[in-house]
Amino acid sequence: MDGRYYVVGVALSTRCQVRSGPQGSVSASASNWCLFVRFMVRFSMAIPATTLYDLSVPTFLQTARAVGGVLDRATRHCAETGADLEQLVTARLFPDMAPFHFQIEALTHHAVWGLEAVKTGVFAPPPLVGAMPFADLRGMVAQAVKALEAFTPEQVNGWSGKNLNIDVFRPVDAQNASTSAWAPRNLAFTSDTFLLSYSLPNFYFHAVTAYNILRTRGVPIGKGDYEGRLRTRSV
Repeated sequence: MDGRYYVVGVALSTRCQVRSGPQGSVSASASNWCLFVRFMVRFSMAIPATTLYDLSVPTFLQTARAVGGVLDRATRHCAETGADLEQLVTARLFPDMAPFHFQIEALTHHAVWGLEAVKTGVFAPPPLVGAMPFADLRGMVAQAVKALEAFTPEQVNGWSGKNLNIDVFRPVDAQNASTSAWAPRNLAFTSDTFLLSYSLPNFYFHAVTAYNILRTRGVPIGKGDYEGRLRTRSV
């Protein structure tokens, strides 16, 4: 349970005890209110909270691993068909969109370095490498998965609720984002809103764009490949 709600609940429950007065007299409505508050405190303590770690790290990992599987499938497809694997590196979904290698670099940056940003207060991914052998792109995704696996719930949950002022690149002309120049803007976030409203949407955008580039080049992948391994509950 979120500690903030637990503290409020305990405070209200304590107030109920105080309101009963030294003689123990209390109105029917106050008595019902106290019973309700005590029930809610006990009930909420039994509900596992969804934490910042739950919302971020396993989510990044599910799709990063799926992207790794998609790159493996592209490698096998080219070996089976004789298609040039290296041509995929610079392939684009549309002429004014960034190439495949950028999509892979960007999704790893928004996952790993998005989490580092909530730790340090600075979004500072490494410089883009640019076009590289397809095998190196596979290695980059594997390294990102390893880095994500190293984040612990204690670490990430300890960063929840922080106020951040982070420089992020935004289009100068928001009405024509596809052709606009981009420049850094300093925006006020919390650690939670930075991950949920900036890092994750950007991560998914680049992951699905990479998927779409491969699909348009004939790689036989489907929705299940993009979804990856679902996080089902134990039964």
